[in-house]
Amino acid sequence: MNNKKIVIAGGTGFIGQALAAFFGKDNDIVILSRHIPAEPDAADGYRIKYLYWDGLRVEKHWAAAIDGCDLVINLAGKSVNCRYTSKNKQEIFDSRTDSTRAIGLAIRDAVVPPKVWINAASATIYRHAEDRPQDEYTGEFGNDFSVQVCKKWEKVFDEQRTPFTRKVVLRTAITLGTGGVIVPYLRLLKFGLGGRQGSGRQMYSWIHIEDLCRVVKWVYERDKLEGVYNVCSPHPVNNRVFMKNLRKAGGHRIGLPAFTWMLKIGALLIGTETELVLKSRWVLPTKLLQTGFIFRYPDADDALKNIIEKIPRRKYHLF
Repeated sequence: MNNKKIVIAGGTGFIGQALAAFFGKDNDIVILSRHIPAEPDAADGYRIKYLYWDGLRVEKHWAAAIDGCDLVINLAGKSVNCRYTSKNKQEIFDSRTDSTRAIGLAIRDAVVPPKVWINAASATIYRHAEDRPQDEYTGEFGNDFSVQVCKKWEKVFDEQRTPFTRKVVLRTAITLGTGGVIVPYLRLLKFGLGGRQGSGRQMYSWIHIEDLCRVVKWVYERDKLEGVYNVCSPHPVNNRVFMKNLRKAGGHRIGLPAFTWMLKIGALLIGTETELVLKSRWVLPTKLLQTGFIFRYPDADDALKNIIEKIPRRKYHLF
């Protein structure tokens, strides 16, 4: 995949920056964001530029970037790592649906529509599951807030009429890399709190950031792939095992457990929700495996070892 033009909406976060780095040396990357970084992460040799957008309406300067591009990736959306107040809930809904509609309109009005539009989604669309895994064929949806967000997000994406652009939804699990969720996890290790969370039985579906980037490339390069795909390791583990692997990779032999009542107090203090760690996400990438995709990091222990080896310890003061 070389000399393509890729537009990444909401691309200043952990996943967006990883995609920009993965593709940015061989392709032209345009990142749409409300927050243009003063010092972008990309180093010399990366073909990346930033454009401002509000994620609400079509504007000529960023719509022109979509016109004639090869691939649009939409990652835009307010983080769910917050308290679920009425205001935050509405912003979580709106930030996903408004940005998706705006991109859909820009693609519809393009003189040369992009070949592929990949829209982010979440594996948390499936119900809390401790009894059996969920996939694209047999998975069951719940009706909690996170599921409602996912359903509405995908519905709006489905409603966009872009007949000359192939559309793909990636239901992504928790993404592990040198940024994002791994940072607070490793801080728990530092303070001796790397044990199970809650019962520890809840399943933990995840994906290494490198495999996520490879999935995007895989989907783009195969013209017949469209629709919904779960993007997660084929080997999910429960929370107890994940935390054990994390301790091992981080060189910590002991980690105290965090009981449910402790998590509720902690979530209140730091402004988040316990669902993010207590919901059992047991998801399998059945359709992706059927396409022939091979994961580079299918196992949690290898993935965590690879990631932690790359993190400068002094940078995050983790150990």
